[in-house]
Amino acid sequence: MLRAAIFDMDGLLVDSEPLWRRAEQQVFPTVGIELTDAMCMQTMGTRLDEVVRYWYGLHPWTGPSQEEVAAQVMARVIDLVATEGEALPGVAAALERCARAGLAVALASSSPMRLIDAVVDRLGIRACFTCLQSAEHEPYGKPHPGVFLTTAARLGVDPTACLVLEDSLAGVLAGKAARMRVVAVPAREQYDDPRFAIADLRLPSLRALDDDALATLQRR
Repeated sequence: MLRAAIFDMDGLLVDSEPLWRRAEQQVFPTVGIELTDAMCMQTMGTRLDEVVRYWYGLHPWTGPSQEEVAAQVMARVIDLVATEGEALPGVAAALERCARAGLAVALASSSPMRLIDAVVDRLGIRACFTCLQSAEHEPYGKPHPGVFLTTAARLGVDPTACLVLEDSLAGVLAGKAARMRVVAVPAREQYDDPRFAIADLRLPSLRALDDDALATLQRR
């Protein structure tokens, strides 16, 4: 039986993916890298230090360190979230439904705690979660399952009794690698990507996470 629901954050709870793209497209040109939307999509769901390392590996720059570039991107994202961040459809209802089903509800994100704090406060949902977990101190970010396994340990729940809700392929892979049941909620332009077939259930938005969907997941 499921005992916990672990929600991703960026692109699932908050419409932050466009904000991430804006921040990256504003900061990376300062080191000579012009990122298109499609290029930003390549690293969606990946931890920021790994994003910076990826682009540095392809287009090494001189001047600011990778850590400084990552700090600039993060500062810009936090500013944008604090002023423009909006909950995605169905967030409040999905959190309430999971809690009503008796599941411990947690948040596990590739983003650092500074951004997690900014998001939950902006959306007014901090009280919905038993714990908030960042992958910033994990050896590896998603698709490595580390952040989900750490979250399960903090909850005191076996990973096989956890449900993960994710929008990115990296997050879906991480959840499956952790031996958890996974609901994929991809962005509209990625919904038909066959790679999401690995998920136990694919939904167009969190509004579709109804009691029937939870019951189906309990039986898997």
